Amino acid sequence: MTIAQTVQKIMSCHPQLPDYCGCDGFKSGDPDMVCTGIACALVPTVDVIRKTAEMGYNLLYVHEPSYYLTPDYPVWKGGFRNTVYEEKRRLLDKHGIAVFRDHDHTHAHEPDGIFSGVIRYLGWEAYQIPSPDLPACYLFDLPKTSVEALCQHLMEKIGMRGVRYIGSPAAKVRRVAIVAHLYPGAFVAPEEKNGIYTDYATEIIRLIEHHGVEAVIPGEIIEWNLLSYIADAAMLGRSVACINIGHFNLEELGARYAAEWIGQCLDHVLPVSYIHTGELWRHMSAESSAH
Repeated sequence: MTIAQTVQKIMSCHPQLPDYCGCDGFKSGDPDMVCTGIACALVPTVDVIRKTAEMGYNLLYVHEPSYYLTPDYPVWKGGFRNTVYEEKRRLLDKHGIAVFRDHDHTHAHEPDGIFSGVIRYLGWEAYQIPSPDLPACYLFDLPKTSVEALCQHLMEKIGMRGVRYIGSPAAKVRRVAIVAHLYPGAFVAPEEKNGIYTDYATEIIRLIEHHGVEAVIPGEIIEWNLLSYIADAAMLGRSVACINIGHFNLEELGARYAAEWIGQCLDHVLPVSYIHTGELWRHMSAESSAH
């Protein structure tokens, strides 16, 4: 089976998006090559490419961009020479690896194809409760736990060395919200009407004020709205927290889930493996740097 045929079968397992024109598609490689195996990873980093080559696979199935531009073109379009891009392409060409990005079609599932994996591998399926009519928002009533223990659970399940959080580590929380990106204009268009302003971050504050949410796990973040509100609430003695694991770490378990459903979709006729992308950030604290 060629890479093109393999991808066609994978995409047949998704909801169809008529007249689709987006970021999903091939970013490198020859689709007519015989497929030797599929590596599933969240991000096609240089280390992920090297691991794919070591396994002898030539299809790298990913969720996030390859070449540093938001539209995720299959070539560099920055208008200046990018030597990192060039070296990365040479590495892909050397090993004959095709990169296929599947972002929009995965998120088109109901329930969402990425967050289904996140919820499953966090072990939170039994704790999920109905969510408000807010995009990419998932609510859970967990057994009462401390913020510190919740951070430890996330690090263990995702495979992280550390997290950033706002709030007291000893604060007890129960209702947790996994939410989407907080950058301006995301998911809920900012609007001021009849003297009332709303956007995505404001609606999450509503969840805390009126729906009992005590801990928020977001994707991309900005600090001047929701995070400042949570910081002030914690300073006022409220049991509320934000745990910033990062966009890529948040969705990492969705890539792990992809290896599972892709194997089933292909009737296990090809080897399919998950590669943990690993953390983008290193962690240093005043205590660790003093040693």
